[in-house]
Amino acid sequence: MSTRLSGIGMTSQRTRMRMIERLREQGIADEAVLNVMYEVPRHIFVEEALASRAYEDFALPLGFGQTISQPYIVARMTELLSAGKPLGKVLEIGTGCGYQTAVLARLATEVYSVERLLPLLAKARKNLRELRISNTRFKHADGHAGIPEGAPFDAILVTAAATHVPDALKQQLAPGARMVVPLGVREQHLCVIERGARGFTQTTLDQVKFVPMLSGIK
Repeated sequence: MSTRLSGIGMTSQRTRMRMIERLREQGIADEAVLNVMYEVPRHIFVEEALASRAYEDFALPLGFGQTISQPYIVARMTELLSAGKPLGKVLEIGTGCGYQTAVLARLATEVYSVERLLPLLAKARKNLRELRISNTRFKHADGHAGIPEGAPFDAILVTAAATHVPDALKQQLAPGARMVVPLGVREQHLCVIERGARGFTQTTLDQVKFVPMLSGIK
């Protein structure tokens, strides 16, 4: 295993275990999620100069006006998405550096991921290749449209703050499936959208802070 993957010093297994203990203290209870958060080497997804801070509970810059979410938010959204059940086919809106994608890929049968910024998508592909994660499919596209050719999805995770839930994403949810999405502009909250027999229900939860979900591709 390469030094970059195995981690040294601040990226060691002991450092990762401290992160897991902190997540437990913060209320993350899903052991499957905690195990994956321990296994995925977060430090390879950030710039080398920031690797020593990779396991602290902070969002870190990725460039292009984007960030990698703090570990708690990644764990919280993943736990909400799975709701204690195995994940099947998942759609992720906003690949970023691929960290959340890697976490989902360890829990899901298959992950489809959309990113509007081509340089970030290239980094994510490289990171997941390095981890030998192969159950992912990437698309360079506007996340508002989702991936209709892959629908329906058993779960959808949106990693940028939307002003509203895009109708295209709602329609790509399978019956009985759920979406976790940050909603709002100045004040954002995590929301869980569920598709039931009689339509959609929305539950508003934690206050959060995400970069905005933008249209178009670059």
